[in-house]
Amino acid sequence: MNKESLPHMPILMIDSHIDIPWNEKTAAGLPCWHKRDQADVAMRDVERRFTVPKAQAGGMGVACLAAYTPQAGLDDAGHEAAWQRARAMLEAMEEMVPLHLSGQAVLCRRVPDIRRATEAGQVALVPVMENGYPLADDPARIGYLARRHGVRYMTLTHNGHNLLADSAVVRQGPAEVHGGLSALGREVIGEMNRHGVLVDVSHASRKTMMQAVDASSVPVFASHSCVRALCDHPRNLDDGQLDALKASGGLIQITAMGPFLRRGGGGTLKDFVEHVLYVARRIGVEHVGISSDFDGGGGIEGWQDASETHHVSEALAVAGLDAGEIRAICGENMLRLLQRAEDKISKCQT
Repeated sequence: MNKESLPHMPILMIDSHIDIPWNEKTAAGLPCWHKRDQADVAMRDVERRFTVPKAQAGGMGVACLAAYTPQAGLDDAGHEAAWQRARAMLEAMEEMVPLHLSGQAVLCRRVPDIRRATEAGQVALVPVMENGYPLADDPARIGYLARRHGVRYMTLTHNGHNLLADSAVVRQGPAEVHGGLSALGREVIGEMNRHGVLVDVSHASRKTMMQAVDASSVPVFASHSCVRALCDHPRNLDDGQLDALKASGGLIQITAMGPFLRRGGGGTLKDFVEHVLYVARRIGVEHVGISSDFDGGGGIEGWQDASETHHVSEALAVAGLDAGEIRAICGENMLRLLQRAEDKISKCQT
C-alpha cells in the first residue's frame, strides 16, 4: 500500500493518552484541585497541543482525556487533595461539551457511544485517570469513578509509589515499597475489572506490571509507554514485559514522548514508527497502538499536535504496513480492549 491511497482508507484514529492543562500543585505542595478554564479546547490557534479543532484537522476521532494527579504525601491531606483534584478534573471534562463543544464532540463511556460519535463526525472524548493515588485506601472509589464519571482506565501509579503499587520512576525515597502490588492494589484491580476500568501499567515498576498481568481478569495495557530494547528508560517495557502482554491479550500504546523514544530526547516520528514496528514484529500487530501524551510533555517532530495526527497513519503506510494493520494500530486494537472490559461488566452483573 502506498501513501497516496491513504486519503481513501477509513481509519479511526484513537489517541489513548492526552492530559488536560491544569495547575500542578498548591503553594503547600498538595495536588491542585482548583478548576482551570477549558475554553481553549474549542480553539485552533492556541498553545494547547490537543484541541477539538486540531483533532478534526488531523483526523483524530477519539481522545482519551486524563485526569492526572501528581504524587504527593501518603497522608490524609495529600489523599484528600488528590481526590478533590481528580473529581474536579473529571467534572471539567464533562463541562467541556455543553460549554464549548456542542455539536463538535461527545463525552463517551462505551464503545457503541464512541462509534456513534465518530460516525456522526464528532470527536469522542473518553475520560480516564492517571495515578491511583486519589483512591487513598478506599477501593470503592473505583465504582464511584466508573458510575459517576465514566472513567475507562486508570494508571496504578505515576512518578512515585502510592498505596497501591510501586512506580517505575521514584524521585525520592526507596526504590520499592511493596515489591510490586500491595494487597490493596490487588483488591483495586479486582474492582477495576468489575467496573470496566482497564488496568493501565504505564508508570508502574516492572514487578508491579508483571503482577498486574497475573492479577487482572481483563488484559492490562500501557496507555503511553515505549520499548526498552530501543530506548533504555525505566518507563519503557522490556521484551519480557511485552511477551507477558501478548500472553494476556494486552496492548502497549507507543507514545510520542521524545525521551522514551530516544535516550536523551529528540525522538521523531521515524523513531515512533520504529517502536511500533518492534512491538508488531515481536508480539503481533494486534498488541500495539498509539498515544501522544499531548499537554503532558508529548509532541515530537512529525507529530507536534493533534492537527498532525494523520502523519502517523501515513508514516505507518510508508513503513510497509497494510490497511488492516494500520486500522488495528491506529484505533481498532484499543476499541477491542475497551470492549473486553465492557463484556466483563456484563458477566459480573449476571
